[in-house]
Amino acid sequence: MSFDEDDQVVLHDKHSEFDGETGTITQTMESMFGDVTYTISFEDGQESGVPEDALEAAPEAEPADEGDEE
Repeated sequence: MSFDEDDQVVLHDKHSEFDGETGTITQTMESMFGDVTYTISFEDGQESGVPEDALEAAPEAEPADEGDEE
């Protein structure tokens, strides 16, 4: 699965301080070999050069409860 800028993703990299956190893709870069890496912005910083296989799409946000429905 490929990702685009502004997509919400979860990082899975045990060597990163942001492992398991959700962030926003701010940049995509393609190497001359066709590999795509990403820069992801988190609340407390960013991670660059992240390969696609270290990412998964973040779950959709739950819609806000529109009051009591009885």
